[in-house]
Amino acid sequence: MAPRSSEQTAQRPDRPDAARLPLVDDVDPESELAEILSRAIGGDPDGDTLNIFRVLSHHPKLFKRFNLLGGYLLNKGLLPEREREIVILRVGWNAGAVYEFGQHTIIGRRCGLSDDEIAALASDSTAGADGHRWSDDDRDLIALADELCADDCVSEETFARLANRWSEAELVELVVCAGFYRLVSGFLNTMGVPLDPGVPGWPDGS
Repeated sequence: MAPRSSEQTAQRPDRPDAARLPLVDDVDPESELAEILSRAIGGDPDGDTLNIFRVLSHHPKLFKRFNLLGGYLLNKGLLPEREREIVILRVGWNAGAVYEFGQHTIIGRRCGLSDDEIAALASDSTAGADGHRWSDDDRDLIALADELCADDCVSEETFARLANRWSEAELVELVVCAGFYRLVSGFLNTMGVPLDPGVPGWPDGS
């Protein structure tokens, strides 16, 4: 299945242009929510609460469990971090989720992805932008993200290629990771969560 075109994805007039729920600011330091926020995954290195967490804070019990799964995938999972970020960034691109793509641009850089590779993940072709060429293994990860986003199922051909490299447990985690960040992307889009200060949007030319 083909990914959405750049016109369909990066330039989305149907996305809210402001937050649909207020960002939670005042948190009782003795509350359960304060404890949850202290353990939030992927937090701002400067100690500021990320906007996604300020929206999730409206539902602390769900937020706590969201962090359990997200924290496992980001910090304790089986997948190598570079390959994990390829999947997450491509899902964010397919979903038209600029917040997701921007946050994981920063994380992806820390995990070894180059700016050219990140820009290529925001391109219509799996061959990539600016002549970037992916390895066969990387292209299979991109195909997994594209197919899951397009049809809620990874094709037989793509799954068979992935199974030649990844263990059964890793295959489970790959699909769960893509699905989790598809959920996150839909949440971010629907709630109109604004970019945090200093977080990039789409790569130039997307």
